[in-house]
Amino acid sequence: MYSGKVAVVTGGGAGLGRELALGLAARGARVAVCDLNGDWADETARMVRASGGEALAEAVDVGDSAAMGAFAGRVAGHFGAVHQLYNNAGIAIEGKPITRLADDEIEKVLRVNLWGAFNGTRAFLAHLKDSGDGLLCNIASLNGMLALGGAAPYCASKSAVIGLTESVRIEMLQARAPVAVALVLPGGIATDIARRLPPDWDDLTPERQAQIKAQIDENYRKYLKMPPEVAARDILKKLARGRRRITVTPKAYWLDLLVRAIPAHYPKLVAGAMRG
Repeated sequence: MYSGKVAVVTGGGAGLGRELALGLAARGARVAVCDLNGDWADETARMVRASGGEALAEAVDVGDSAAMGAFAGRVAGHFGAVHQLYNNAGIAIEGKPITRLADDEIEKVLRVNLWGAFNGTRAFLAHLKDSGDGLLCNIASLNGMLALGGAAPYCASKSAVIGLTESVRIEMLQARAPVAVALVLPGGIATDIARRLPPDWDDLTPERQAQIKAQIDENYRKYLKMPPEVAARDILKKLARGRRRITVTPKAYWLDLLVRAIPAHYPKLVAGAMRG
């Protein structure tokens, strides 16, 4: 499944992306990682090489389709093939009601989370087909199924990634193409995506900064409990077993079932829980 394959991980400079890259390398894959922060991507590559693996790292804006296309060409040229793509890059912003969101805040989230998945898929899909044994794995989120208040851009982007993934899976099946398509729905993984500060942080009063920081720390403590290395191990194990729709964390599994069982009623449960 992984040994001898060339695997690409977007957003591979930290968190789940880094752990996926390290896990793939430990299983014998040659790894290419990209991240908007080139230093982070380089550090992941250094860690892979230190463990005896082979890695390529680049600073790439996944929201730039031309940049992703060029990156795909360089990866294929360097390794000779690309077998697997993990569209993992993602960001979130501080929770705000939809009427308080600025255009640039919405666009930033959609650019990374949604356009990043589109651009990665379009840039690498031909290479995955040519490999004869391709895997496209899109990292969405449980919140693409179970929405939260104050997170409209994030929930909308991850819901769209679900639709993108299922559409591409159908295309690959229709064409009998040698590409498996997998969807991952992580729940509460303890990564720094939930601790990123809002873009207007420096313009806020010290009192407002303290409020936001306290809320971020409380949410992190209450909801984000699975270490990213455990989540990556779980994802890779399930992919190797042939799973193509993967929930991560036991709570995510049950919440996914709940949403699909009572789609018209679960928002009342979420609103009540968030008020309480």
